[in-house]
Amino acid sequence: MARAYTDDTPLCADRHIAGARRARLVSRSIRLAAVVSVAAVVLFAANAPASIEEQRARLPPPATCEDPIEGEWRGKKYEPRWGSWFAAVLEVHRASPGSNVLTGKITASVWYASPQDVEPPRCGPRVRRHYTVEMPASGTVDGQAIRFGASTYRVVGVYCGTLEGYNPDNFSGVIDPSIQEFQSVNNDGGRAVNDPMVFRRVRCFQPGERSQRAILPSVIVAPPLMPPGRSRGCSMR
Repeated sequence: MARAYTDDTPLCADRHIAGARRARLVSRSIRLAAVVSVAAVVLFAANAPASIEEQRARLPPPATCEDPIEGEWRGKKYEPRWGSWFAAVLEVHRASPGSNVLTGKITASVWYASPQDVEPPRCGPRVRRHYTVEMPASGTVDGQAIRFGASTYRVVGVYCGTLEGYNPDNFSGVIDPSIQEFQSVNNDGGRAVNDPMVFRRVRCFQPGERSQRAILPSVIVAPPLMPPGRSRGCSMR
């Protein structure tokens, strides 16, 4: 049967057309918002600090020592906000056998380069600055909780660019003996404010003791000092 048209048919048609146009505009707006959101997530992820998993992946195998605290602890991470790498070595000793007072030193190396430059490249266009400082350090330990930091530093070498000054590092956190990790935050009075960093013990100090490679569990859960890793979302400070 033929459809009967009335006097308001053109108006209805106009309304249908206008509705379709609005729907297309809304769809385009949604798509544009999605693109902007994805771009924002990508940009944020690119500038987010290294996750715990990323830091772990760069560290040497762990060593097990007779003393749960003493030893050489190493950490390394890339800092997208500053475009630089930060590698630190903690040499932790007890002031005397069984003492809760700690002594030692911190050696820190910084190089401003790309995320792919896990080791500092030679001076040139790829690296803007590269330097190493050494800090006499001290601290305390209470059970698995440890504080280890410095108040002064000396320059070991400036290999590229210049070094105008350095804020001594101060790490605090807990040691997980099952995976030989010092899960810390750094506060240096400057740009590092509760800045998460994971250290792994890689060498023992006891006379005659040989460092033994620890056997890690197949699954290591990220400590609570950091949000979940990037496999489950973006990392945040």
